[in-house]
Amino acid sequence: MAALGITLALLVWLVTLLFISIWKQIHSSWNLPPGPFPLPIIGNVLQVDLKDIPKSFARLAERFGPVFTLYLGTRRVVVLYGYKAVKEVLLNRKNEFSGRGKIPAFHLYEQKGIIFNNGPTWKDIRRFSLTTLRDYGMGKQGNEERIQREAHFLLEELRKTRGQPFDPTFLVGCAPFNVIAHILFNRRFNYDDKKCLRLMSMFNANFYLLSTPWLQLYNNFSDYLHYLPGSHRKVIANASEIKAYTLEMAKEHLQSLDPSSPRDFTDCMLMEMEKHSGESGYTLENVAVTLADLFFAGTETTSTTLRYGLLILMKYPEIEEKLHKEIDRVIGPSRIPAVKDRLEMPYMDAVVHEIQRFIDLIPSNLPHEATQDTMLQGYVIPKGTVVIPTLDSLLYDDQEFPDPEQFKPEHFLDGNGKFKYSDYFKPFSAGEQGSRAAPQPEMVSSPLIALCVSATSQLCTTSQLSSSLISTHNTNQVCSPIQRGWVTFSQ
Repeated sequence: MAALGITLALLVWLVTLLFISIWKQIHSSWNLPPGPFPLPIIGNVLQVDLKDIPKSFARLAERFGPVFTLYLGTRRVVVLYGYKAVKEVLLNRKNEFSGRGKIPAFHLYEQKGIIFNNGPTWKDIRRFSLTTLRDYGMGKQGNEERIQREAHFLLEELRKTRGQPFDPTFLVGCAPFNVIAHILFNRRFNYDDKKCLRLMSMFNANFYLLSTPWLQLYNNFSDYLHYLPGSHRKVIANASEIKAYTLEMAKEHLQSLDPSSPRDFTDCMLMEMEKHSGESGYTLENVAVTLADLFFAGTETTSTTLRYGLLILMKYPEIEEKLHKEIDRVIGPSRIPAVKDRLEMPYMDAVVHEIQRFIDLIPSNLPHEATQDTMLQGYVIPKGTVVIPTLDSLLYDDQEFPDPEQFKPEHFLDGNGKFKYSDYFKPFSAGEQGSRAAPQPEMVSSPLIALCVSATSQLCTTSQLSSSLISTHNTNQVCSPIQRGWVTFSQ
């Protein structure tokens, strides 16, 4: 009888939970954007393909319109699809949607740094970071010299392979890694340095794992899945080890800090910490997370783009040949290119932009959050609602980019062969949240990619695979090339 009573009590408890869940969803859905009806507890997870979330969003947008509601578990999410809706949130009303939606896999970084910080200090830290990065040459000639120097090292390392097949995954990533490391820590690593390779391995693993179905599931059901085995444990462990490294760097810098002569970004951040001594948002832990944010975002977005760029050039040799001709005409066979050369190289500029458009690096963007109750296109968006402005809906808009599934540098060329920019080109998001996700893409990624593409294009790339077997496209919240293989560089 006792066992029967316990069973009945559990059933009553479960039924009560279901009714409460249904009541909450119905009660809170008044005048929200339309969307599929959610099931209790799991929400609309069964209606989203975790292996291809962007395609699921596109299908739902066709049915419910450019602004629609989903429940991922019990978390209410409003998805924005298309230029008009995305622009309204990211640019026109950025302050109302400048919160960061939770990403449980990075809970160690919550309320600290730039990317995952919803606390009162994040805007100040972001503003300080942008100003300091510019002071250290980001977007200026000083950074161009830094990038040119690293492009030279990359070219020399590629030449050392002497035409023998090798896996370029980490070698190509060393260039952006060293550019960011020099700005943050005033350090440069050899391309075979164990610490460098270890950090890049963790950056690469986390960026890839974030795109897997398990991490998509974990980030929406972390309360239930946290203690289970799974790849989320590796992401959390990697994030912890990366933060431990940047904390070690911060402590080393603190011991030798000379406020009258700051050496790098870390010194400046420590000086800012001392200026705000006693304030909860300015601690050594916060400095470490800020450094980890910048190191990861600045390195991995660029190195992933470079790896995709290599795959694309190997898959489309006719584009590589045309690029070679423009480089030979403007730069010649031996000079390291400069950012100013881009003005005379519209085809290369178009290739660089088309690479970033085509690979669709962060198709579903990082989650935003409404900071107040507000209205959007006639719908209520309650405070705390997670908002996802989909970037792939801009980058793959077939009106702006005809045949968007095809890699065509002509998407960024006018009828006279001159480079043309598109307002739909938002590979790293936009607005305040876009800047806090990675403050440096506009200042580092584009010129670095251009220089490295130019430098590596002074050599011929050859894949050990047939071009028909080279996969250059991926799907999900972030995109990382899962294909690794042997490539040959020759003069």
